[in-house]
Amino acid sequence: MVEVTRPTAHELLSLPRLAPLVPMLYVAWTDGELTHEEIRALGAAARAQPWLDLRSNVVLARWLDPVLPPSVGELTQLRDYIRRTAEQLSHSGQQSLAELGSQLAQVVTGKDGLPAPMPELTRALAELEESLGISGREAVRSLLPSAAPAPMRHGPTEPTSFDPEALRAVLDRKYPDARAKVRAWLSSGDFRYSDTHDTDRYRDQVFAWLKALADQGLGRIAFPQGNETGADLGAFIAAFETLAFFDLSLVVKAGVHFGLFGASILFLGTEKHHREYLPRVASLELPGCFAMSELGHGSNVRDVETVARYDAQTGEFVVHTPSDGARKEWIGNAARHGRLATVFAQLEVGGKALGVHALLVPLRDAQGRVLPGVRIEDCGVKMGLNGVDNGRLWFDHVRVPRENLLDRFGQVTAQGEYTSSIPGDSKRFFTMLGTLVAGRVSVACAALSAVKSGLTIAVRYGEMRRQFGPVGAQEVRLLDHQTHQLRLLKPLAKTYALDFALEYLVERYVGRTEEDAREVEALAAGLKAYATWHTTATLQETREACGGQGYLEANRIPALKADTDVFTTFEGDNTVLMQLVAKGLLTGYRQRFEDDRVFAVLKLLADRATGVVDRNPFSTRRTGSEHLRDGEFQLRVLRYREEDLMASVSRRLRKRLGAGVEAFEAFNQCQEHLLALAHAHVEALVLEQFLKGVAAVKDPGLKTVLGRLCDLYGLSCLDSASGWFLEHGLLEGSKARAIRKEVERLCAEVRPDAVALVDAFGIPDNCLAAPIGLGRLAP
Repeated sequence: MVEVTRPTAHELLSLPRLAPLVPMLYVAWTDGELTHEEIRALGAAARAQPWLDLRSNVVLARWLDPVLPPSVGELTQLRDYIRRTAEQLSHSGQQSLAELGSQLAQVVTGKDGLPAPMPELTRALAELEESLGISGREAVRSLLPSAAPAPMRHGPTEPTSFDPEALRAVLDRKYPDARAKVRAWLSSGDFRYSDTHDTDRYRDQVFAWLKALADQGLGRIAFPQGNETGADLGAFIAAFETLAFFDLSLVVKAGVHFGLFGASILFLGTEKHHREYLPRVASLELPGCFAMSELGHGSNVRDVETVARYDAQTGEFVVHTPSDGARKEWIGNAARHGRLATVFAQLEVGGKALGVHALLVPLRDAQGRVLPGVRIEDCGVKMGLNGVDNGRLWFDHVRVPRENLLDRFGQVTAQGEYTSSIPGDSKRFFTMLGTLVAGRVSVACAALSAVKSGLTIAVRYGEMRRQFGPVGAQEVRLLDHQTHQLRLLKPLAKTYALDFALEYLVERYVGRTEEDAREVEALAAGLKAYATWHTTATLQETREACGGQGYLEANRIPALKADTDVFTTFEGDNTVLMQLVAKGLLTGYRQRFEDDRVFAVLKLLADRATGVVDRNPFSTRRTGSEHLRDGEFQLRVLRYREEDLMASVSRRLRKRLGAGVEAFEAFNQCQEHLLALAHAHVEALVLEQFLKGVAAVKDPGLKTVLGRLCDLYGLSCLDSASGWFLEHGLLEGSKARAIRKEVERLCAEVRPDAVALVDAFGIPDNCLAAPIGLGRLAP
């Protein structure tokens, strides 16, 4: 049996009489849609041409044998040959494979003249080309880029409309010195990403980074030397937010030590605690933990089981873990570095339960040895943040001095008498939980920095990477594809919106009073949930938008995704926090009608009258850009949804409570409705703050681009909620379509400024680190 072998490209190209057929042979195999029968038909038609000799026919038959298709390498040689030979042609602009083949034949005629006159050859080739059943013009363009028409626009048709540094100054306008200081620290050679696979080494590196920052003054921003209680909390949160452009394990470790442990001493302790501990907290001489969460109770701090009983004979508190479910869980800094912990426990004095209080409980001595009665376990390798040494804590009748009670809101005398300036256990509990507000504010800000990093990487890559386009033309930049704009520029607009909203949160937190503390707590809960959900969703979108490059560890998006995933449950589960927001709104709603009984009916009637006048915030007939881009219109619609949800959930709860349903069960039956209310409230608040922020900008160019982003955010909110509005008969299909089209137009308008908008975040290159975010591909 004679073995049939595939001829090489060299053999095919050595036969000048086959030169006119080379482009068709290449296209026949690379088109991907020709059947075996079509390939055989092409071979039969070609072999019938009079200019082919026996040798050429034999080689051609083997090249068109469906059983032995040419390899990728052989086809690549054909393509390169066609392109090299085409460079010798006297003119370009070939309109068909037949014309290209004829012209290629002219180049090689000198080696072995073709018997057929060129016009006849062209006609014969045209017949063969027709048998292929493809567009010869597009095939030529795919083979010869120089034969392609003028390419489409691949980038901005106009220069960036603003100076990124000027916009960065707007974003950094609050606490610019603290932000600049942290950027300078991070830009030093000490802060470079390290191998995270060796967990022990990684944790030690993170601790070394934190100590270097403490030595340079990070802790002193929170606790100024000599005036530790005079902290500029806004400046520290700004520093923390900027630090989140770098390794997030470092950020969380800093947040646990300075922001939770240090803040608990600051806010729950008194002068003796401040004097004794805060200087050592600021210098990191005394690494600490914040031990609140327990395995069996999670976010339900009120029912923690760890107990602290006062022993009046010795003047000590005895801290004990009564069951395995009462172990302190996920305690940052506990597994490796923490020496002292703020422990939340049920206080018992003289046999009386006094609710949850906080005490300082030593964990390790100065040499790092675990103290008697304390048991510590490492939580193990996590999905992310493995530079943070999370641990579990058990206490076996551990004795601590009476002075270790953080007693700002509740004091115990040496004789065992308990006093408090806050009479009710519930109010005292919620007052003490104010320490959590700082953590939630900080987590929201850190999450925003993380999403800024992800968007910077994806947007810059989208500007650099080209994919798809007209056949034969240069491929189009990813950011010029409409779908790519929608998937990245809508979350970019939301990120800018959150920047202004979180600035408002920090301002409210720093200036909070006893009267508005609960309102600020709800504001922090809502924005923390909204921001971290945004981070999780957007980082997934950036990963997909970067394709396989986004999957590489070197390009940092995997680490950003893994490290921030826990933010949705860190410092409070987002769903629980949103319920807190909704309950606060309902309390305020009820008070509108109950606080002033004389005018209760008038208030109710006035609200109902307003509802009738503005029963439908949409104007069905108005679909033009000027109307849709009216921020007051967008905000009015979002506020209407919030008010409607508030009224409807209030009716549902009142109906159930009136029917005798227990309060907890009534709320449980309305949880989804409550979450929708909270989301609507937060979304409207974010838009409101974005509108105020844009209005305060003086520079016309910056105001224009920020205005576009604000409209993009506002209309994106309306678009995503269109189902609710349609369901309630407030929105018609024509208006919904107009909103969607306006979102697409805004993305196209924002697109020329996309790179400048992420450049304005001011992320140092060594913090961004991702090769595709710095204009090159990962190795």
